[in-house]
Amino acid sequence: MATNVAPSSAALPLTVDDVHAAAERIAGALVRTPTLYSKTLSDLTGAKVYLKFENLQFTAAYKERGALNTLLQLDEEARSKGVIAASAGNHAQGLAYHATRLGIPSTIVMPRPTPTVKVTQTEGHGATIVLEGETFDDAYAHARMLEAEKGYTFVHPFDDARIMAGQGTVALEMLADAPEIDTLVVPLGGGGLISGIATVAKAQDHPIEVIGVEAELFPSMFNRLKHTELPCGGDTLAEGIAVKEPGKLTSQVIKALVDDIVLVNERMLEESVSLLLQIEKTVVEGAGAAGLAALLAYPEKFKGKTVGTVLCGGNIDTRLLANVLLRDLARSGRLARLRIRLQDRPGALFNVAKIFHEQGVNIIEVYHQRVFTSLPAKGLITDIECETRDAKHLDRLIAALRNTGYSVSPVELA
Repeated sequence: MATNVAPSSAALPLTVDDVHAAAERIAGALVRTPTLYSKTLSDLTGAKVYLKFENLQFTAAYKERGALNTLLQLDEEARSKGVIAASAGNHAQGLAYHATRLGIPSTIVMPRPTPTVKVTQTEGHGATIVLEGETFDDAYAHARMLEAEKGYTFVHPFDDARIMAGQGTVALEMLADAPEIDTLVVPLGGGGLISGIATVAKAQDHPIEVIGVEAELFPSMFNRLKHTELPCGGDTLAEGIAVKEPGKLTSQVIKALVDDIVLVNERMLEESVSLLLQIEKTVVEGAGAAGLAALLAYPEKFKGKTVGTVLCGGNIDTRLLANVLLRDLARSGRLARLRIRLQDRPGALFNVAKIFHEQGVNIIEVYHQRVFTSLPAKGLITDIECETRDAKHLDRLIAALRNTGYSVSPVELA
């Protein structure tokens, strides 16, 4: 991995001059998102934390930068024939939006199981949608076939120097707004964003450490650069960085310029999405929360440093976001489900509810179970979902129930 001194970039596919040229090219056509200091997250992590709000782009993700930089370099013939991409995520929306704005036809190939909301959003930006195959690999293969057949220009989501240069403009803005940053913590999937950011960071006149963050379920670049064979796959909250095969060009840049890669688990990603909404009042997707997840998971690595991280996207399904927030409430003890064994007689539930009232705990829902239980016929199980102030308040409620003679067990989350 890289040291704090930038190596010669002569052999790399990207230079800092390419990033500066991209910044000039795309200037005025995207939101210049803010880089803001977070006192609360700084106190929480022990680092001085700056957040780059790329979730405030029009399509709610940084992907617009690389897509636009690529589109603006196409010649007239390529523009007239149009562009094509395989994507079910932010790359699709960013490319479709700017292609339509520039009058360039765009085709996006998506796997058939792609959620309807993503198909509709991308269509809404003016793209022609082709649903093909069950997996991303199927969609990718079909897109390359259409590229050859129709003469479209294929726009790769990350493994293209023009894409990397566009994404690197994120770092130019961050360092202009917060020049004291000495560590950049960057979500890492295919590697386009971190390649651009590292290229800028290592060209500065002072050392800046660059740390990539991958989801624990998709350690593809971690495996490649650390020569490990961790399993790669699963249902991650951070689908925006769930890449099984990292780019060839991005791997070259990351190997030369990135100092380290860390992995974060699903629980930490969920907690970070919730914290950013509660503390910063901003909605991020799982990938967008990966940087904060790393700060929380490895506090000793970042303590005392001035850290910049990118909230790279805000496209999260509202139902999924609701689940994440409720699960976080449950883990913190503010929301709980208690399983209580009762005798099946008049007043049994009333007497339990009275204890909840005495402890100042709000009952949300009650689930009575008489039939599907291993208890005798006169026994029953009651699950009570309740809302408390914090974990200590919940502990006091459980103690009060047990002191009155009830058998109580919390229903735990994974």
